[in-house]
This record gives sequence, C-alpha cells and structure tokens, in this order.
Amino acid sequence: MIPRQSATLTGLLAVLLWSAVVGMIRSITESFGPTAGPAMLYTIATGLLWLTLGVPRLRRFSPSYLCVGTLLAAGCELCLINSIGYARSEQQAIEVGMVNYLWPTLTVVASILFNGKKANALIFPGVFLSLTGIFRILAGQSGLSLSAFAQNIQGNPLSFGLSLTGAVLWALYSSLTTRSGRGQNAVTVFFPLLAVLLWGHLLLTGSTVFPPGSLTLHGVGTLVLGAAALGFGYAAWNVGILYGNITVLAAASNLIPIFSAVLAAALLHTFLPLAFWEGSLIVCIGSALCWLATRRQPLPAVTSPTLPRPLSCTGVKE
Repeated sequence: MIPRQSATLTGLLAVLLWSAVVGMIRSITESFGPTAGPAMLYTIATGLLWLTLGVPRLRRFSPSYLCVGTLLAAGCELCLINSIGYARSEQQAIEVGMVNYLWPTLTVVASILFNGKKANALIFPGVFLSLTGIFRILAGQSGLSLSAFAQNIQGNPLSFGLSLTGAVLWALYSSLTTRSGRGQNAVTVFFPLLAVLLWGHLLLTGSTVFPPGSLTLHGVGTLVLGAAALGFGYAAWNVGILYGNITVLAAASNLIPIFSAVLAAALLHTFLPLAFWEGSLIVCIGSALCWLATRRQPLPAVTSPTLPRPLSCTGVKE
C-alpha cells in the first residue's frame, strides 16, 4: 500500500505533467508537422501507457462504452491536437488550448442534463465566469469588446472551433463514462486507436514523416518528453486517485489552465498579455465553482482523464 501523502504528491505530479502538454504539442507539430508529430507522440505514449497500466483487456469493457466512448474520446483528442497544430502563432495556440478548458463547465452541465446530477446555485456563477474568462482571453487588450472577440475568432475559426468541439466531446464522454463505464479506464484503448488514425491519415495524404530539418535534438527531445508527460501522467494520476487525497487532487486540477499557460509560454518563448492572465484566473474560478456546486452530492466512481484534462468537475469517489 502506498502512503496517502506520497500518492497525493504523485497525483499532483500528473497535474504538472499534463499542464506541459499544450506547449509540447505545439512544439512537436512545428518540428514534425500537424499529423506526423502527434502520430509519433501517441505511438510512444501508448507504449508507455501499456508498460505502466498494462495492455487493455477489451472483454472488461461494456460494448456500448467501448465503441461510443472510444470514438468520443479519440475524436476529442483529434480536435484538440489539430486545433493547436493549425494555430497561426504560439500565442494563438495557447489561447486555443484555453478554449478547450471549458470542458469542466461543460462536463457539469452534461452531468446535470444527461445523468440527473444535482447541483446547487453555484453552478450559475461558475458557468458564467468560465465563459467570461474565455471571452476576456480572446478579446485581448480590448477588455470585454465583442468586436475584438469576434475578430480574433474570425482570424482562425478552424482552430477555435475544433478546440470547442473537443471540449463538448469530452463532456459527452464523461457523461457516458459515468453511466456505463463501470469505473474502467479506457485510455489504454483510445490512445492506440488515435495513433492508428493519425498514421492512416499520414499515409493517405502522403505526408513526410520526418520533414527536412526535423530530426534535431530539440525536436526529438520534445517528442520524448511529451510522450512521457502523457504516458507517465496517467500512471501518476492512477496512483493518486487510488491511494491519495481525491479532494486535494480535484482542487489542484482546477488550476491547470494557469499551470498550462505558464509552461506553454515558457516552452514556446511567448509573452502573454495581462488580459490573458486575467481571463485564465477567471476560468479557474469558474471551474472551481462548478466543482463546488456538486461537491456535497454523492459522487460516482472516478474515471481517468485524457490530454490534458485531469479530473475536476467529473465525479470522484471519496
């Protein structure tokens, strides 16, 4: 048995590892391309996952959850990695990643609509603040200007649309997992599926796996570190939720938008304006309120999150 304090610290390590993924994905796509980079990333991460969590036994999953859940989760990841890969600048990639952090709010809304979960009045300011925070980030230095917000979205509707779609798909996946997941962790299933889909797309389009100049020490190093952050992040989180303090881990996961922005800005050497940090803080507060809105309710069995989303507003069992 792992001591509870050690297990909690291990779970907190997962939060930090996942926070670095947005910046690493952007760096990997810049080095290897928007398809080849993620294909290699998820291939290596699959190997690390199977090494730490074991090869999945498909018979342990319900057929409906395995089919629908895996498609939703894989679709979510495809949306996220493409939204970051096709961002037109490093700052926009970080902004796109922040839009995806609407998933905690959307997950709570989905659990209320589809699973009958009870929530108190904090859900309303939580949803409002989450949306306001994203609006503040995308409006930039113009404050809460609707025209500035719209202009930013119109500059790259594909990336922002994919990021939001990924957040919606993850909310639906979480709702499905709560109902029919039986506490199973399907990440070892949809990671290899995602890798296969990416390699298939690469072969069909005839893209180059290693573009000229991609095999640099920085590019390969970032690829390996990104895969380790994904693979070992899940392993660390698994230890945390099984043996650690779930309340501490769930509360800490609400700070991921801030951690992610800090690490992404450092990795991508990008200066983020004050408006971005204000919006990120508002998103964190909104996410925390969503979590508190269901805090006193009986909570279902934990489900492991996916890139880069540790459990926040999804249910945990204490």
